Amino acid sequence: MKLIGSLTSPYVRKVRIVFLEKKVDLDLELENVWAADTKIALNNPLGKVPCLLLDDGEVIYDSRVIAEYADTLSPVSKLIPTGSRERATVKTWETLADGVEDAGILARLEATLRPPEQQSATWIERQMGKINTSLAQMSRELGENAWCHSNQMTLADIAVGCALGYLLFRFPNIAWQAQYPNLDALYQKLMQRPSFAETAPPAA
Repeated sequence: MKLIGSLTSPYVRKVRIVFLEKKVDLDLELENVWAADTKIALNNPLGKVPCLLLDDGEVIYDSRVIAEYADTLSPVSKLIPTGSRERATVKTWETLADGVEDAGILARLEATLRPPEQQSATWIERQMGKINTSLAQMSRELGENAWCHSNQMTLADIAVGCALGYLLFRFPNIAWQAQYPNLDALYQKLMQRPSFAETAPPAA
């Protein structure tokens, strides 16, 4: 199998962590979807990463689908519960974490790709508001628990860890670590795992 992605995408990082935790081998092919000569559309018509190429030629995207598929490939470290209620809870955590990244990317693209005279401060403020309310929700839901769900690491923790890591990478001015020490404790614990340490985004 081969994963098409980038080293800075939090969605790609999430998938890579899942494969590492499942101990399933995976080749990584780097692709810059913003480059003029990108060929990502040959595999994903949406022009996004991550994109998983299976050995038989089938292609799977996006990160939520790939992560769910990867969890079925090995009995090691079951990351998504089988019970419907627990599964929904973990997937809701994942959706919340992905939403933080969605909002961050939209805010960043507005501020970096659009000419200054066309940028919307209202749009950026709206996206940053989504990040702030989502962090507050994460902190409330986590409370004093060791993990986001149950008594072991799940996809919920991986997704949240990737979202928090993305904020540290792209929005270091957001002081979430001081405001939400329980989220910081979770993140520091996750960063002790080889899967998180090995997939950390490169230094800016």
